[in-house]
Amino acid sequence: MSLDREDVRAAAERLFDAEKMGKQIGLLSLAYPGMTMDDAYAVQTELMRLKAGGGRKVIGWKIGLTSKAMQYALNISTPDSGVLFDDMAFDNDATVPKGRFIQPRIEAEIAFVMKAPLAGGDVTRDDVLAATDHVAPSIEILDTRILRADPETGKTRTIVDTISDNAANAGIVLGNKRHAVNAFDLRWVGSIVSRNRAVEETGLGAGVLNDPVEGIVWLARRMAQYGQRIEAGQVILSGSFIRPVECPAGSVIEADFGAFGRVGCRFE
Repeated sequence: MSLDREDVRAAAERLFDAEKMGKQIGLLSLAYPGMTMDDAYAVQTELMRLKAGGGRKVIGWKIGLTSKAMQYALNISTPDSGVLFDDMAFDNDATVPKGRFIQPRIEAEIAFVMKAPLAGGDVTRDDVLAATDHVAPSIEILDTRILRADPETGKTRTIVDTISDNAANAGIVLGNKRHAVNAFDLRWVGSIVSRNRAVEETGLGAGVLNDPVEGIVWLARRMAQYGQRIEAGQVILSGSFIRPVECPAGSVIEADFGAFGRVGCRFE
């Protein structure tokens, strides 16, 4: 790691305050040019500690940057992950209050709800299937507490910015349908995503590392590197198979997963 404990704490506090105030900060990758992914996860962990200190409880995890399109855009070859907190959960078809987020976007994903813990660097696909209680259609709400691009240099966010900023996570909406993990071939579970009744994106589960289950495998192994594990009862967002859809005020979002279910929300 190139950041010392004070740097990690300062970066996390800036992000914590940015979310609270609804105002973005500058790129951490510019402030700390030698910042590594380990540094970024240390910032995210410190951010978790600050949020827990404020009474927020962890309800699960998200996996991001699983699609090749997003990896190419950030010039990386690995996904990232973030933490889901209890105040991020919205009911299906909920209205997101105006001003709740800075620059909200959404993605369509398959959510896994776990019935047993998963831990260790040797977790397999079969382990994930055995530990999963059910799967459901979901929408992830993204936000960024870090500028998408530096106004002076034009430099865009990198993977260390995204990881530090809790993998851009802001909210989760679960659909009402629940399915056994083996009820569908998840590679072929897709969604038609509309904003204000106009189709914006479509995609298939195979866009997530060729199989959404592999996203959970990746997460469990990644967490093992940092002494963490997936717990029973937690919700895991397995990764988006569409590009993010911008959600300015007045956006009504619907993700139609066909027989798998539907999920929606609107932004005031």
